[in-house]
Amino acid sequence: MPEQPELTAAELVVTVPQPDDAGANTLDRYDWQASMAAADGLQLYLDALGPEKRLRSDDSRRILCEYQEDWVALDGDTAELVSAKHRDPSVDAYRTVNQLADDGGLAHLFLRWRALKEKPTCRLTTTGGLASGDPQDLEAATTTLREMRQAGQDVTLQNSYLSSVTKLHSAVRTYSGKHFPSAWVKGSEDEVSEEEQRQQVARFLSMLKVHHSLTRRADIGFAAPAKFAKPVVEHLGFDVPCEAVWNAVYGLFYTRMRAAGPRADATISPVLSFANGSGPPTSADRERELSNRIVTVHDIDAAVMMAVMNPAAYETLGSPIRLSRAAVKMRKGDCSDNSIERGEQLRKDYHRYWRGRLTGDPTAMAERDRLRRLLLRISDKADTPLVRSNSKWGPDFWNSIQDLLDGIPQEQIPVGMDVDLLLGGISDLANACQVWFSGRFDVEDEIRRLREENRGSAA
Repeated sequence: MPEQPELTAAELVVTVPQPDDAGANTLDRYDWQASMAAADGLQLYLDALGPEKRLRSDDSRRILCEYQEDWVALDGDTAELVSAKHRDPSVDAYRTVNQLADDGGLAHLFLRWRALKEKPTCRLTTTGGLASGDPQDLEAATTTLREMRQAGQDVTLQNSYLSSVTKLHSAVRTYSGKHFPSAWVKGSEDEVSEEEQRQQVARFLSMLKVHHSLTRRADIGFAAPAKFAKPVVEHLGFDVPCEAVWNAVYGLFYTRMRAAGPRADATISPVLSFANGSGPPTSADRERELSNRIVTVHDIDAAVMMAVMNPAAYETLGSPIRLSRAAVKMRKGDCSDNSIERGEQLRKDYHRYWRGRLTGDPTAMAERDRLRRLLLRISDKADTPLVRSNSKWGPDFWNSIQDLLDGIPQEQIPVGMDVDLLLGGISDLANACQVWFSGRFDVEDEIRRLREENRGSAA
């Protein structure tokens, strides 16, 4: 029999079975992933357009959603596995290599890369930052090893990054779970030495990019159109709201990422699938079976053109008017809808932080009271005659508070809390009528008025 050609990274992605398929089941909670996948798709589309601003009919760039990893970017024979991890502000940065391996998904990403014969490149994309020490050392190791690989050099173990390799190797052994590599088991038939295991980890790091400190879920809806869709709109020269283009493309990815469930043709029998001479399924066959999870640049092009032809159909529906006391006071002070929405989301995050701390931590209540006094002092300091000189001084007051919060020493901030959560604390004080964005007024009466005025569109 003639020797079979070696499979490419892209062919391996669609032909090697994945050991689990849990990603799409959690998408209702993590639509942030759909936003990040859509951002990658728009970048692929922008690259494919090139200076001619036109797609080639044979362009093969595409994104495979919720298969092998959260998504896979494919271009011809090449593939990039992407693990997307959202971390709430209360969780803070990754502080250890173990956290990166477990919560950051690097152990899972390594195992998938290894199962795919070490051919795809890999990326961790996360809202979490990297703390100084081991996490930043690991990121530096990826840069050094990637440069070594791209220069055509053998990836070898060297002292400059050996510590990072060793720590990730140990973390993978700890967090591999039921997918622990059989070759890493002592006494197994295909056993490899620990030296070779570390070599595998080093090769993995040479293929890895850590993309961290990204926009969080609470802000992505406001930031995404300008950040991800606007470059496409400007490159194509269309006079259309970038929000419409973003909504069209995001909707496409959100649908594809939910496509791991039952298929419409699931009950149809596989007629003649195993007839003599038919052969096993090819990578093209498998990719066709996965078509309901794939977004091609041609799909994105169609979505963009639909948004351009009918932008009103893709405009974001007007958000219900917020009727919390904090939101009503910010609106009375002429704060923007974006500021109000951000304040509402950060207030929820602030409450979530303290719910966690107050469960079983006897010092949490005293620390919360100290923080409340600090935030009241900050709001008092921001409420200056200069700020109030504007008849609508809410936005100036909001911005002044943020500037003052930025200057608070880290040691005065509760562990696991950042400046955004402190702003959530200010919003919480406003909700308790202890902070104002305008002169005092009857808040409850204003809420009743707005509810009557905006019947059916107030929340």
